[in-house]
Amino acid sequence: MKKNIGFRFWFYFRSGWSSYFAFILAALNTLTVTYYLAIEKYPVLQAVFPNFLQYILIVVSIGIPLLILVGYAHWKKTPAYRSEADIWMESNPYQARMLVNSEMLMQLNLKLIDLLIKQSKNESTSDAELNEIIKLHKEFLEHSEKRTFTNKKDVDFYKNNDSVFIEKDVSLET
Repeated sequence: MKKNIGFRFWFYFRSGWSSYFAFILAALNTLTVTYYLAIEKYPVLQAVFPNFLQYILIVVSIGIPLLILVGYAHWKKTPAYRSEADIWMESNPYQARMLVNSEMLMQLNLKLIDLLIKQSKNESTSDAELNEIIKLHKEFLEHSEKRTFTNKKDVDFYKNNDSVFIEKDVSLET
């Protein structure tokens, strides 16, 4: 990590600039330019926005709620964020690795919990259940031996197992 300290500082600089300073400066620039180049030159608009301070107050009182709604729509109501998340997953092998590892752990834990519940109810484990766990073990072992951060095996695993969930056939009720 120490050999990448320059790139780390560059990343932090870009993040701080783009998230805070560039946003504030762009907002101030937009307000100033639109008022002094557009509104001041048109008497109809000058009547609505008599001075720069009132213009800022009106634009901010309308703009902030409007931008909140647009942001909400982006994150919750449109496929835009899902597309961004897919691209992030495809381009970041560390993110893909974490997601695949957690999916594998979830599947394995659910199977082990099923077995523990059966054993606590003094029920025997069937050959089919044991074979399913052996199959999971082989699949996960094979995957972990073949994957690297550069060969996209984790992204392929995620795409192929995106909607696979182990069905619970053991009730948690006693």
